[in-house]
Amino acid sequence: MAGAVGGDAAIEGRRPHVVIVGGGFGGLAAAKALDGAPVDVTLIDKRNHHLFQPLLYQVATAGLSPADIAGSIRAILARQKNVRVLLDRVYGVDQASRRVILGDGEPLAYDWLILATGATHSYFGRDDWAPFAPGVKTIDDATAIRRRVLLALERAETETDEDKRKALLTFVVIGGGPTGVEMAGAIAELARQSVSMDFRHITPHCSRILLLQRGDRVLQSFPPALSEKARKGLEELGVEVRLDADVTHIDADGVVVDGERIDAGTTIWAAGVMASRAAEWLGCKGDRAGRVPVDADLHPAGDQAIFVIGDTAACTDATGRALPGVAPVAKQQGQHAARAIRAALHGRTVPPFRYRDYGNMATIGRSRAIADFGRLRVTGLPAWVLWCVAHIWFLTGHRNRISVGITWLWSYLTYQRGARLITGDVAPDLPATRELAPALHRNPPVMPEFILAE
Repeated sequence: MAGAVGGDAAIEGRRPHVVIVGGGFGGLAAAKALDGAPVDVTLIDKRNHHLFQPLLYQVATAGLSPADIAGSIRAILARQKNVRVLLDRVYGVDQASRRVILGDGEPLAYDWLILATGATHSYFGRDDWAPFAPGVKTIDDATAIRRRVLLALERAETETDEDKRKALLTFVVIGGGPTGVEMAGAIAELARQSVSMDFRHITPHCSRILLLQRGDRVLQSFPPALSEKARKGLEELGVEVRLDADVTHIDADGVVVDGERIDAGTTIWAAGVMASRAAEWLGCKGDRAGRVPVDADLHPAGDQAIFVIGDTAACTDATGRALPGVAPVAKQQGQHAARAIRAALHGRTVPPFRYRDYGNMATIGRSRAIADFGRLRVTGLPAWVLWCVAHIWFLTGHRNRISVGITWLWSYLTYQRGARLITGDVAPDLPATRELAPALHRNPPVMPEFILAE
């Protein structure tokens, strides 16, 4: 228990200091739950914004803009007088002296430390695939994928070689979990419905979307009947679902799956995650995903001054089942850590952490979703409405809720996606420009002279 920790602060006549590393769901929930507590809180993150990751795929598929699903951490916590925010990177934890090692600032002392550092992509030992099959964990990831998808459509509009055109209009999503399923469905809607109204040479049947799942069904955290419903929903949208698919190679031009070469203009990775380096910081052995094993109070072995939560923690429920890496788990763990610290300030303890599972939802596409609430299972339009309401509700900030709600309503009524922006210098990437560049260099165009009237 954490009850004995924090006594040094009282002896020294100062307020206990709580350091939170990570401004995701877990870290932010912990900081909010410590509002008004007699402690000083420092939240450290290498980015200045909190990101609603469940909707990142919509940024990647031009459904939402980045500002719709992100908010300034400082603005979110501005009214909490006992909280300060540091924009910095953590490089380690000195448990003996209770200090956090920062990239730019001086080491930061703590009485309690909450590690909520999240996870990143895992390519299962094939990190060389990363440049060709990006994952979606940050806004930068999402906007980069959006650029790839939209550029593929733009190039296909003018491509005269049929084989190259087919490759440009082939989109491969690897991984059949919620992110992969939602991404594949969103790309199908974008490539087969939304853009077909704006392009003159791309019809709804030009594009090919493949979802490759290594297991025997998609959405394996759902009951088999709902997984099958999701698979059929994807196929109705035009997604080609391949189960028990073994991807053995990925390069800039496509993938090799089960010995078959598939040329693809865009490949997206949604097959695995790896926790941050927190296990290395704490000198302990992580599980297969690099997560830190924790006890029932969310402490790593032998250190009651530290809580490890969210995707960083390898935690099980009362039945021994590993808790999933989803937002509700992280938020409840962050709140538990804050309660434990509040109790310790008064010499009390709290019961062990217990996750309350309120259900599981995933969307497949427009008016298609599945929801599992235990005995109650919902599919189709009712599940999609529930999914929309839940995601709008859990967004941070009223502005984001209103913006996303209006955007989704407009998209539902018009089939249009309002964030189809290709950022950066597009011209050098276009094949025609690369071919013309040498000639333009040798014979630069003569610019006409203009007479400016006074």
